[in-house]
Amino acid sequence: MGLLFVESLPGPRVFKCKFCRVDSASPDAIVSKEFRGRYGRAYLFDSVFGHFNYTHLYSCLHVNGVNVASRVNVSLGPNEDRKLMTGLHTVNDIYCSCCQRLLGWRYEKAYNKDQKYKEGKYILEKNMMLKEGW
Repeated sequence: MGLLFVESLPGPRVFKCKFCRVDSASPDAIVSKEFRGRYGRAYLFDSVFGHFNYTHLYSCLHVNGVNVASRVNVSLGPNEDRKLMTGLHTVNDIYCSCCQRLLGWRYEKAYNKDQKYKEGKYILEKNMMLKEGW
């Protein structure tokens, strides 16, 4: 066990993990609200974590030994080819760094030309998030 440092995202409005209330994404990073996830509506984001800012730190219990050296507040699972409604994609599941709940996924690679715009973007499940400051 150790300490995991998580970042509070700047701004009055933020999406949080609904299970542990750790900041997960800024509404400024939303690309589209017209997506579907495993559990219903989902949002497509440019990013789901900010740059590490030492002035906004607090800690929570770290249970599973997740390496967050390059990510703040979320961790990524391994690459996995997944057949989605729009075709085959290589994706990484996104987990909350604090409670380890599944929040969505990241598009690593799209195999259809018309889906290439998704590469490097993130899906967050609306049912896994809370809105704060709205």
